[in-house]
Amino acid sequence: MMYAAIMGYGTIGSGVAEILEGSRERIAERAGQEIVLKYVLDLREFPDSPVADRIVHDVKVIEEDEQVGLVVETMGGLNPAYSFVKSCLSAGKHVITSNKALVEAYGTELLQIAREKGVNFFFEASVGGGIPIIRTLYRCLMGERILEITGILNGTTNFILTKMDRDGASFEAALKEAQDLGYAERNPEADVEGHDTCRKIAILTAMMTGKEVHYKDIYTEGITRITDRDFCYARKMGTSVKLFGTSRIVGDQVYARVAPVMIGREHPLYGVSGVFNGILVKSDMLGTSMYYGSGAGKLPTASAVVADMIEAVQNQDRNVALGWGNEQQQMADINTGECRYFVRIEGNLSEGKQKLASVFGQVETFVLDDTDEFAFLTEKISEKCFRELATVLDGEYQSKGSEGIRQIIRVELA
Repeated sequence: MMYAAIMGYGTIGSGVAEILEGSRERIAERAGQEIVLKYVLDLREFPDSPVADRIVHDVKVIEEDEQVGLVVETMGGLNPAYSFVKSCLSAGKHVITSNKALVEAYGTELLQIAREKGVNFFFEASVGGGIPIIRTLYRCLMGERILEITGILNGTTNFILTKMDRDGASFEAALKEAQDLGYAERNPEADVEGHDTCRKIAILTAMMTGKEVHYKDIYTEGITRITDRDFCYARKMGTSVKLFGTSRIVGDQVYARVAPVMIGREHPLYGVSGVFNGILVKSDMLGTSMYYGSGAGKLPTASAVVADMIEAVQNQDRNVALGWGNEQQQMADINTGECRYFVRIEGNLSEGKQKLASVFGQVETFVLDDTDEFAFLTEKISEKCFRELATVLDGEYQSKGSEGIRQIIRVELA
């Protein structure tokens, strides 16, 4: 019998407790022994809950109980989650977390403590909710060299962009609906500015390279500048706009970014809509594989946590090799990466063709009815070169009283 504790009885923590109780026999069969929830750590009392008699308020109760060999952290944030997880690992207990901020900020240290203590620090639920992407990377694809990971990793932003695409909603209206439905926080900054996606792609990049990666080293754009007019052009072009977290190995360099990307219908992630997540992995032998499912939610995320608990019990006397080491991964300069670009600019297309040709050469152009602008699509070009040319073009238009460039979106088409 393995005794467990849950730190944080919110949405995910209560979901874990629910699964442990409702699927007790199946979990015992697969883990090789029964997993019994002994403690639930929280500041609050839950007198009417099934765990009312197991609530504790002092983490030391868990740390010092030698019967407890397995601890689940679903508190979120860094403090006090970091100190609690560190102390539990140092006490020789396996720790499972769903906390992406914790894994991104302190994963290197916590993985090292787990190795030294011969226990495990698992974090499947920190990326992609219920999608088994972490385990896929260190188990199913262990014989592969991962070349690229691209994902729709945030259900809130994907819901917003889907509403803008399918219903013609403005960003503000789509965000309000997401908030009303509980998909977005009252302060949605972490989602809509791309920070949540960035932490997740940082974790996946560390898994891919075996080296430490920090989200602050990854170029990040959110979706707050995407407009309903962008989607009008996208429909005309047979494309859509998604927020991608991408990490790609090119030669001996690693490029990573978070940004809105315009993709065509042939792209595997084109059909990932609403609050769902999709993750595309390219490797040297398998080629392209895709992982799709619920990226958040009580039971989907708790399911991933319970799977980690079972694996920890199956390996209760040894450390499972996964994660990354202490060496820091150097990220390539985003300016040297290449892409195509969609650009909207105020002005008349017939008058602007000559300017476009003189600055960008051959481009595809697009016009919507009853607008004071036009759009164009460049060929593949480096970020640095594009920015320099865009500055020249923008300056020419602004010098004549135009607003100039209104929008720039990266484009990935087959």
